[in-house]
This record gives sequence, C-alpha cells and structure tokens, in this order.
Amino acid sequence: MKVSVIGASGYIGGELLRLLLQHPNVEVLAATSNQYKGDYIFNVHPNLRGYTNLKFNGHDEIPSSDVIFLCLPHGIAMSHIDSYSQKANYIIDLSSDFRIKDIDQYYKWYKKKHEQPKWLPKFVSGIPEFYREFIKKANYIAIPGCMANASLMALMPLEKENMLANHRIIIDAKTGSSGSGATPNLSNLHAQRSGTVRLFKSMGHRHEAELQQEINKDVQLTVTSVELVRGIQINAHVTFNREIQEKELWSVYRKYYNDEPFIRIIKQKKGLYRYPEPKILSGTNYCDIGFSLDQETGKHAVIVSAIDNLVKGGAGNAVQVLNIIAGWDETLGLNFIGLHPI
Repeated sequence: MKVSVIGASGYIGGELLRLLLQHPNVEVLAATSNQYKGDYIFNVHPNLRGYTNLKFNGHDEIPSSDVIFLCLPHGIAMSHIDSYSQKANYIIDLSSDFRIKDIDQYYKWYKKKHEQPKWLPKFVSGIPEFYREFIKKANYIAIPGCMANASLMALMPLEKENMLANHRIIIDAKTGSSGSGATPNLSNLHAQRSGTVRLFKSMGHRHEAELQQEINKDVQLTVTSVELVRGIQINAHVTFNREIQEKELWSVYRKYYNDEPFIRIIKQKKGLYRYPEPKILSGTNYCDIGFSLDQETGKHAVIVSAIDNLVKGGAGNAVQVLNIIAGWDETLGLNFIGLHPI
C-alpha cells in the first residue's frame, strides 16, 4: 500500500509515521505540513532519524495514494474532503470531522456548522472490535477520539448485553500532556504542568457525543490532566439493571474480547499492576480493561480501561484499520509489547 499522511507534524502524525515506516507492507509517499514544508521529517520527529529521508510537503502537494490518513486540526478535513477523495481510494480520518453522524449534535458539541453533511453517511466508525465487518467494506473510516475509544472498549460489551440501567454513567478520565497536542500553550509548560492533578473538563467534553452516539446512554465524562506524557486511564461508574455476580462480568468480557488481539482483561489479586495502568502501555496498541464489582449490591461496578492515547487512541488504531481494509493480519506493524520498567 502506498500511503500519505496529511498533517504529519503533530504528535499523532509523528506516531503514525513511526508505525507506517516500520510496516512491512507500506510505502510512505508523502507527509505534509505547511509549517515545516521543505524540512526533513526527522528534524520534527527525531525518533525517525535513519528511518526516512523524506521532507515535509505542503498540504497542497499530495500524490495519488492508495490510502490517505488525515491528522488535521478539527474542522479542516471536511473543507477539503472532496479533493482528498480524488487522491486516494481510502481515507482514514483521525480528526473529529466525520465521527458524529447527526449534524445538530455536531453543531452542539463543536459550535460549528458541518460543511459536508453529505459525507457523514459515507464514513464508518473505526472501532475494529465492534465494526470490523463494516470497515472491511468501507472506503472512508473515522477513527474515534482517544477518550471515547478507551471508554467504549470498557462499556460496549455491557451495552451489547443490555446490562446497563438507564442511569447516568460517570466516567472519570485521567490523561497525559500529549493529548493536548504539539502546539505550545501555557498549560503545557513544564513549570505549570509538573506535579499537578488539574481538572481539565468537569462536564461537556466533546467525546461525550461519541459515547452517547455509540451506547445510547446519558454519559458524563470528567477529564483530569495528570503528570504523564502518554496515556489515558478511565474509571467508568456504572449501574446494572439487575443484580449480577463477578463471574458474569468475566463471562461478558471474555465473550467479546477473547479473540481480540489488542484487548487484555487485567484483574489480579496481587502485585502492583492489579488493574489497567497506562504507564506499561506506552507505545503499544493494547487496551487493558479491568473491573471492580460492588459485592454487597451486585448492581454497581467501576470499569477501568487504559490505553496509550497516541497509539490505540489514534495512530495504532488507524494502522489496525488499514490492516483490516487491506486484508492483512490486524497485528501487522503493531507488535510492540511495551517496556517495563519505564
């Protein structure tokens, strides 16, 4: 597959290039950045030194490709989707422009009128674990947001099994600094970020729209910035519509994830890593899921999920989607295990 990455100078773009340049079945034709046009890619992403001598193209210099990945700021991809579609058979979008199918909901959450509503039905949700068969037949795929991804992996099996009561689901999310992107701002200065646990968004985070779209429940997502570079951990507080036992929770998660190459159920009785922790997932495409059931009532649980926001939360998920549409093994190019200690 010959691929191009549009908007490749950010953290997600750099992570995508890292994965694609090592992929045995992929040739990277171009990576674009108007800001760094003409500069070597490794000057912006120094970890790629020795893997490529490509220079950044401008956004208007896109060669014909098999696949185009869009890593653009929100609201940009939709403005150029007609021209992008003339350049490639497949488009994998990592922005928010085609995730939300309802234009009124898009306006509610992004305060912007969607410029290309005719394109929304053409895009399939890029969640391999639940939309694999749709992805296989699709030409346009929208990768979910990182916190939506971690949350949906925790909640969708319960929703599919009709176990959730019609109560608000409270999701407490902790996120690292790379989730804010590569553009410098005051909140990302080391002096401001170091040592803090800062409530970033108590209510109304945009990824709530994706959660409500996929699981059809009232969801409140509260996001706190913590002193990590990579990583997300979510704790979803759920209420069941009947009393359940722990073995049923095990059974449900095994039913949906036993054969999934990148989902691991983590619930140990001893050791330091008894529940999912993002630290040991850095650089990997894994999503680790655990849970704790209220044994007194059997009707309440905390579901824990952890991912690397740049990989399973973005670039790795996109490469997994690429493998699906190409008919390759889904793990191809995504076999990095992770480091410990780190």
